[in-house]
Amino acid sequence: MTYEQAKTLLAKNGQEHVLQFWNKLSKADRAALLAQIDTIDFKELKRCASLLGDTAAPAAKKGKPTAPKVAELKGAALKKAAAAGGKELAAGRVGVLLVAGGQGSRLGYDGPKGAYSIGPITGSSLFYFHARKVLALSIKYACRLPFYIMTSQGNYDATVAHFEENDYFGLDPRDVIFFKQGMWPGMTPDGKIILDAPGHIFMSPDGHGGLIGALKAGGCFADMKKRGIKTLFFFQVDNPMVEIADPAFIGLHTLEKSEYSLKLTAKREPTEGLGMVVKRDGHFDMIEYTEMTDEMNNRRTKTGDLYFKFGSPAIHVFDRAFLERLANKAMPLHLAHKKIATVDAKGRIVKPAAPNGYKFEKFIFDALPEAKGVTCFAFDRAEEFSPVKNAEGKDSPATCKADLQAKWRRQLAAAGIQVAETMPVELDPVYALDAADIAERGLVLRMG
Repeated sequence: MTYEQAKTLLAKNGQEHVLQFWNKLSKADRAALLAQIDTIDFKELKRCASLLGDTAAPAAKKGKPTAPKVAELKGAALKKAAAAGGKELAAGRVGVLLVAGGQGSRLGYDGPKGAYSIGPITGSSLFYFHARKVLALSIKYACRLPFYIMTSQGNYDATVAHFEENDYFGLDPRDVIFFKQGMWPGMTPDGKIILDAPGHIFMSPDGHGGLIGALKAGGCFADMKKRGIKTLFFFQVDNPMVEIADPAFIGLHTLEKSEYSLKLTAKREPTEGLGMVVKRDGHFDMIEYTEMTDEMNNRRTKTGDLYFKFGSPAIHVFDRAFLERLANKAMPLHLAHKKIATVDAKGRIVKPAAPNGYKFEKFIFDALPEAKGVTCFAFDRAEEFSPVKNAEGKDSPATCKADLQAKWRRQLAAAGIQVAETMPVELDPVYALDAADIAERGLVLRMG
């Protein structure tokens, strides 16, 4: 993009101020600013701007929310689903999709969150445990299991470097596909793009719902079609407990002919910060935990259970064709009023004391009402969910390491091997994904 092209485009969209410091910029800064402008979808930007200035409360969604049916599979039903999922894996029709755009700043770590050390003994990263599970499944089912990893603009290079430095954790590099999340400019309340430096537009990620557009832009849908991928397992980087491409989950999704399936877990307390899947007028929807009323949080069934019992930790399965269909539709936008550094008329950087601008995001669960078939599958939190979100307290590295080790000890005990509670333990997923693997292959254990 040339300066004249940028000037014309910005003028057409009422954003001429973006070039106001052009004459003061270095050659490198000019090139970088033009590159930023070239990435902006001004049609989408106009849609973002149309939401600004509306101080009215959002219209309430129609229909009374009710709790959905949640499958709690056991015995023969669980075996049937697992067998169906195993067949899909062995046939090479499954792909794995990881959302890993975050930084580890909240954990005091300078780098991609996925590179954060979580191994109780080895200090291995979150990426290590995810990648080794993908490798274990590809070995177990004798298949190529493509691993699609969505990064952000800011952590793409560091994420790729982490995989390269660790020899892709044993995976074939051809089966690890990195792509970048979309970025949107921040805007003032009157719809102007925010500059956070004289030659730089403030940009923020477009949310996990931006995944769909990023898959298309990154050529991932084309890659999936070429490979014959029909089903995608989706998860977030901060949960090393996740059972990646769980055959029973994949199988239930396939047997139910769903387009969108979700794993749900019982909330540990009524107000836990998990989204709630509900039904409204025959359609599925997600209510964010911040939108749950006290009455909804504490409503009980006749047996005393929470009525809205199961929350979503963002573990999903999608039909590829469903996501491709959505790539051609405009998903809902969500606004966040934030403090955003900006520049004054002289180009001096100003850090505001109060929120002064807006970020825009898309949420993946906004795809729920569009799905022709939705399945909810209950899972045991102790086995599959212990995220690393906070430096201390709940959902911290300390709680995650304790939960990981408790799971490994249960697997070892089920295989007839007792490990003292005081002895640290760590299992490589490639050697054992579960107790059956331990019993079949013998013990390969790291103890400290």
